[in-house]
Amino acid sequence: MKNLPFEDPTLELAGEPAESDFDIAEYVGMLRRHWQLIAACALTALSLGVAHYMVTPKEYMATATVQIERKSAAPVLSEQNTWDNYWNIEFYPTQYELLRSRGLAERVVRNLDLVTDRGVHESGGTEAEKTPGVPATAADDAAALGASAQGLLGGLVVDPIRNTSLVRIGYRSKDSAYAARVANAFAEAYIDLGIEDRYTSAGKASSFLSSQIETLKSEIQEKENELQKFSRTSDIVGGVDPASNDVLKRLDTLNNDYLGAKRVRIEKEARYHELQIAPKETVADSLSGGVVSELRSNQLKMERDYETRLKTYKPDWPAMVSLKADIEKGQQHLKALIEEMGERARNDAYAEYQTALRQEQTLAAEVGRSKGEAINQSSAAVEYTNLKVEIETRRQMFDELLKKQSETEVSARLQGTRDSNIRIIDSALTPGGPFRPSLRQDVTYGLMLGLMLGIGIAFLLEFLDRTIKSPEEIERRLKLPTLAVVPDLAETGRAYGYGYGYGYGAETAAKEGRGARGGKAAVARRRTASGDGEQIELVPHERPRSPISEVYRSLRTSLLLSTADELKVIAVTSATAGEGKTATASNLGVVLSQLGRKVLIVDADLRKPRMHQVFKVSNRSGLVNQLTGVVDPDSVFVETGIPNLWLIPSGPIPPNPSELLSSDRMREWLNAMRARFDYVIIDTPPSLAVTDATIVGALSDGLVLTFRAGKVTRDDAKDCAERLRMADMKILGVVLNRHRSEAARYGRKNRYYESYGTYEKEAAAV
Repeated sequence: MKNLPFEDPTLELAGEPAESDFDIAEYVGMLRRHWQLIAACALTALSLGVAHYMVTPKEYMATATVQIERKSAAPVLSEQNTWDNYWNIEFYPTQYELLRSRGLAERVVRNLDLVTDRGVHESGGTEAEKTPGVPATAADDAAALGASAQGLLGGLVVDPIRNTSLVRIGYRSKDSAYAARVANAFAEAYIDLGIEDRYTSAGKASSFLSSQIETLKSEIQEKENELQKFSRTSDIVGGVDPASNDVLKRLDTLNNDYLGAKRVRIEKEARYHELQIAPKETVADSLSGGVVSELRSNQLKMERDYETRLKTYKPDWPAMVSLKADIEKGQQHLKALIEEMGERARNDAYAEYQTALRQEQTLAAEVGRSKGEAINQSSAAVEYTNLKVEIETRRQMFDELLKKQSETEVSARLQGTRDSNIRIIDSALTPGGPFRPSLRQDVTYGLMLGLMLGIGIAFLLEFLDRTIKSPEEIERRLKLPTLAVVPDLAETGRAYGYGYGYGYGAETAAKEGRGARGGKAAVARRRTASGDGEQIELVPHERPRSPISEVYRSLRTSLLLSTADELKVIAVTSATAGEGKTATASNLGVVLSQLGRKVLIVDADLRKPRMHQVFKVSNRSGLVNQLTGVVDPDSVFVETGIPNLWLIPSGPIPPNPSELLSSDRMREWLNAMRARFDYVIIDTPPSLAVTDATIVGALSDGLVLTFRAGKVTRDDAKDCAERLRMADMKILGVVLNRHRSEAARYGRKNRYYESYGTYEKEAAAV
């Protein structure tokens, strides 16, 4: 007979999309099957996490919080705004790098005298430092200071608080008090560094103004002495009215211009000296009109873009290499621009200073010539007036310089008050507990890694396991319906009697059959020795209320509804040995006989028969004797003790089983059994081992395949189904034996039957 349409793997319903292979329940089942392995990995990793916590030295962290404002106290002679850093996006990144700089760490080392306290000279200094009696040089001291600073930076943590101007300065150490001490020292040193940098320019400007004031003071004193001397020698007592003298008027104008040029020269010279000591970045920002800031912004944007892409792409990716080259090119261009702008600003300031100096010299020469003319006209009056004007002019300049010097000195004195745009919000306190190791973190990471490792190993084992384990897998891979799923009795402390005596992979039954001395006593001894108090065979008769019995009754219903054709002769086979076909055939015969129908079980396994062991009968006469015609046909029927159920054992093992099963006598005898019994169940050998199952299947109305979950491979199951299909067998479906079900899947469903069976036993006992 032809297979049913759904049995053909090449046929699909028209217009219906193919079902996805992904099934979440299947993966959950994989995890449940390997829960012990996953739990073992998780517990092992958890233990390692606890061990790591126990052996890791305790480390403490102290944290100080500082606020960094953009406002700065600009020097007096600078044109810089006190809020010039407000729109500078590089301001805060620069401050963070200053906090991490080795120079700041060296300042902390000096402030805390850590080179002496921590024994750097003895542990990390040079050979000269370690050798007694050899004095340490300046280079040795610098090396020791740098080494101590590098070691100090290893425990520093700079953590900006997002969307605020606050920064946490933390320090890690094995000593809690030392950690708080160093964290506070970093905050104080950072403030001192900012104060020193901020007021250095003002101090230098004040020094320059002081020197100019002293020069003017000496010049005024010199001119006054000249005026007094000239008054005595020229007998000029009072002043001279220059209103009527053009030469004096011109001389007066030239003197004013000369003094103005000299004042301009001093300012230009002061500006030039200021630019000489000012940072090039500040000079470039003030002169570029925002170009340098814009280039810095673009450069920082490219660097952030590179860091962001680095999380996704490798550094050697062409786009990343190109971006890195652009960044380096931009850095070089920015550096060159800053250098060029700074140099240009200094050159311009120097040129302006030289221009002012030449202007002053030119006016001085012109004043000299005017003085000569005035002397020729009225040497005494002109000289007297000139000296007075010079003295007055120098006094005005002296007053202006004194005023500016006072302003710069006030700015310089602010350094003593520690006025700064940086202030400490929270000082670091001695931590009360260790920062690391963290028991919670170690346990969490250990548990997560253990679970991931266990799940990975479980999925690897499942991938390497090529066996069939679920009815869904049978339907998906073989396109065959699942008639019944028989759970594994081992899950409830019982054991199956599955087994087969074939040499093609036989298991327990082969061992039982090999060396057996025969009879019921041997079987009983083996079952007693193995501890198997109950076998899967005949469970529907011995325990009709058990869950297993209900499964076989479900198999009976599925078979009776599996086809609309006549179904009287049913063959049972498997792909390989030990898959429970004998148990399926015997229990199927029992549940069919419980319907009140006459059922015959035929042991057609003429190579390794076992049905006589199941029913504990003799195997001296059976199917082989019937087919060879050496006994009376009715003498081969054996009553099993189960109502409506008869058995025909295999009989003695023949030399040619396949020829006997394919004979006309077998066909005629089987037709006679159709008329005599309502159902005939035939137990056949494995189909992949021999061809007997194919021969008997051709004589039957349908064929039942039995697979053992977790034993039969997908390839064997597929080859078995394909071989039977090619032989034009009518495959009714598959019985999946020894299925390891999840507790939630079968436990609740079977609880009712188990409790019912318990109640039945209690009622019987009463």
